[in-house]
Amino acid sequence: MPKSRNDVLQGTLDLLVLRTLSASDAMHGYAITAHIHRVSADRLRVEEGSLYPALHRMEQEGWLRASWGKTENNRDARFYEITAKGRKQLEAERKNWAQLTEGVGRVLQYA
Repeated sequence: MPKSRNDVLQGTLDLLVLRTLSASDAMHGYAITAHIHRVSADRLRVEEGSLYPALHRMEQEGWLRASWGKTENNRDARFYEITAKGRKQLEAERKNWAQLTEGVGRVLQYA
């Protein structure tokens, strides 16, 4: 089955999650996906099957800190916030993204 065109490009999930959390207070997983979907004007969709393993991995790396809290619907959920180490990783991810997009742009412009 072909993937939807608006699935998050492989390798960009860390960048998107770290950027989302750098601009806000702690958020739970669904709020992170909703934010990315909304800010991207419905062009990007983060699947739960990708998000939660990534959040766990980023927490293990020390990029995120997680704690239990209540959602706006009074449900228990893990809330994630970016750490100082995560902010450093965000800058590294931004630089990598800039280099990648510059390279792709050069290939697309090649005549």
